[in-house]
Amino acid sequence: MSGRGRLALCAFAATLLAAGSMRPLVYPATWIVQATFLLAIQSGVGALARRVPLPRLLIVTVQFLVTLVMLTVAFARGQALFGFLPGPEAVQRLADLLIAGADDVGRYAIPAPATDGIRLMLVGGVLLIGLAVDTLAVTFRSAAPAGLPLLALYSVAAGLSGGGGAGRLWFLLAASGYLLLLLAEGRDRISQWGRVFGGTGRSSTGLAAGLEMSSGRPLAPVRTGWRIGALALGMALVVPTSALDGGWLAGSGSGSGKGGGGGTISAVNPLVSLQNDLNQPENRQVMSYRTNSGNPQDFYLRILALDQFTGSEWRPSRRSLQDVPKRLPNPDGLATDVAVTEIRSNISASRSYQQTYLPLPYPATEVKIGGRWRYESAGRTLVGDRGQTTRGAQYEVSSLVVQPTADQLAAAGPASAAMRREYTQVPGSLPKVVKETADRVTKGATTNYERAVKLQNFFALDGRFSYDTSVTSGTGSAAIGRFLKDKRGFCVHFSFTMAAMARTLGIPARVAVGFTPGTGQSDGSMSVGLRDAHAWPELYFEGIGWTRFEPTPTRGSAPEYTLPDTPTGGSANPSRPQASASAAPSAAPSASDSCPPQLRRQGECGSSAAPGAAAPKDPGTPVGSIVLVVLAALLLLALLLLPLFWRVRVRTRRLNSSAGRTPADATARTLAAWREITDTAWDHGIGPDDSLTPRKAAARVVRLGRLDTDEAAAVHRVAGAVEQVLYAPQPRATTGLAEDVATVRDGVRASADDFTRIRAVVAPRSAVRVMWAASESWSALVGRWAAWRRGLPRWPSRQRG
Repeated sequence: MSGRGRLALCAFAATLLAAGSMRPLVYPATWIVQATFLLAIQSGVGALARRVPLPRLLIVTVQFLVTLVMLTVAFARGQALFGFLPGPEAVQRLADLLIAGADDVGRYAIPAPATDGIRLMLVGGVLLIGLAVDTLAVTFRSAAPAGLPLLALYSVAAGLSGGGGAGRLWFLLAASGYLLLLLAEGRDRISQWGRVFGGTGRSSTGLAAGLEMSSGRPLAPVRTGWRIGALALGMALVVPTSALDGGWLAGSGSGSGKGGGGGTISAVNPLVSLQNDLNQPENRQVMSYRTNSGNPQDFYLRILALDQFTGSEWRPSRRSLQDVPKRLPNPDGLATDVAVTEIRSNISASRSYQQTYLPLPYPATEVKIGGRWRYESAGRTLVGDRGQTTRGAQYEVSSLVVQPTADQLAAAGPASAAMRREYTQVPGSLPKVVKETADRVTKGATTNYERAVKLQNFFALDGRFSYDTSVTSGTGSAAIGRFLKDKRGFCVHFSFTMAAMARTLGIPARVAVGFTPGTGQSDGSMSVGLRDAHAWPELYFEGIGWTRFEPTPTRGSAPEYTLPDTPTGGSANPSRPQASASAAPSAAPSASDSCPPQLRRQGECGSSAAPGAAAPKDPGTPVGSIVLVVLAALLLLALLLLPLFWRVRVRTRRLNSSAGRTPADATARTLAAWREITDTAWDHGIGPDDSLTPRKAAARVVRLGRLDTDEAAAVHRVAGAVEQVLYAPQPRATTGLAEDVATVRDGVRASADDFTRIRAVVAPRSAVRVMWAASESWSALVGRWAAWRRGLPRWPSRQRG
């Protein structure tokens, strides 16, 4: 295998090893197989393009275009031109998936489900990192900078996963891949010099054995490289561990981690942090309240309802927002013959609790709160507008305690067709075992109420399910099927599985997320902590409305109407609660205030649309325009960096010119080295003077470049070699030209100021040769065109008369 082939293979392996660090972020991790296959194609295209050979920039362009085509086929084939070309619709589709993926990242805790958006972000990110590594290490033969994109890939994974022991393992693998890449590049550079002295052997051949490339033992430079790399890798693993895990660099400041500091609990969708909250070592208080309810164990604080089941997740439907009315509308489906009691509650949120949705008892009828809040009627939720959150909020809520009897629930008529159409949909990916289990559990039930109670009892009592917060979170079809098989999980698994099973039976269902009632305090108030975070199913019964059920064992309390011999229910005499301390409207948000990702997805930040709501009148900047602007910016950046790329390419070609042994080859190598010295001096402000002889030109470079003795000697050696190949009867090869050029370049750079050095790299003056060459090519083309025109036969003109 050639040197470039080994480099390409090592670059591919290093990228895959670094990409492995992102494997724990998503479940299932099948995306890594797809990324591996596409990355292999991308690397193969680069290898073929280098064998043609093509110019380096063209190689990178070809690889990028192939990558774009592969992503289009994988994620937007239905919108592509001819099934594979990325047209406008395909680009829009990819952009929509990226936005949805960003939203999903903010929606889920780790491991997140492998939605299409998240898969595109993962696979596309790995391919872009792989392209950067292949470009730097193989195309431009500079493996050291290739560690930066590899480090970026690992850092993203480590930052999201929280590190830990597994994180160190992934770091070890990623660093090993980078070390392998460096060693491959070093061996390739050494091999270009021919046979390498590896030390005197112990055999009788003595010195001659050291000149052979022995396959039985590694070369001395390679052995040294392995030792240095192993030592550096060990220090990189040991030093940060001792420093950050309580060592000399560990600090004692407060934060939101395991310490007792403040911090902020922030999540747009409460599912993001629900599992983490349940596993917190300290049950930090997020809010407290006082209520005149006679039955506080049913006082669930509801944040929002998730009613759209896509197969990969449950999410809120797209709905519009409105101003918060003084009196909220009556709950959907609630008839006048159902007993209800209106209660009042004063709620105070902790300053450490920052949530976009306002926790409310269901169904709330009136909310008194300061700030910028909007109302979503279908879910009866309040959503913060323009950065408004629950942080430190104090508010008063009036709500209804709905007390249906078992007879009323059993006698409930069928829901409307619109209600069934929206709230009984299940995806085609839902495993058959869900429907089969629902039919088996509810066998013999004659009403939807009996079926709902049987489902609740199946999870909470009869099905031998166990409550376990260490189980991998997930709400999609695969997670539901796995939960029914393993029978272990926490509230997320119980609630979403019961809701899915109810839908298969034709019962409208959704899932509410919020908090259980909390713990009573000595002063009569209730305290709600992180560990009270909860999810529960809500089923719809005509005449009663959305009704809570509790399938999760050891959590919350089963509603009275689901228990045997349900009493008709009487209400406690409400007493006036403690006076409200409603907050006044807060000041305008600071620049750091965030917009909920659900609103940002539709361009609705600061407008009146709900999470996942329909598009408003002013949806903001179209996604297509954003994509075009980004592409234009990238194109402009590439154009600005063209001189830099051209200069690197020319320097590499000059210093790695043909290794032929003919006089013509020796002349070409020598003149290329001299041209490189001339252009290096030009880039640093010493313009060329073609009227001078090589010897005088060398003296001028030494004088203006303020070179020292060794650097001056290097310039004169190259100048002498130029005179020898130009004027000697028999030109002969000169060794060490590349080293002399590098010595001169270092000397010129050292004597220049910072601005000159930066300009020599970013905007080299010698790049004007490109324009000169283009002008000469154009003149030659015009000349050939004119000559061709003159050679055409001329037709005789027609004369009148």
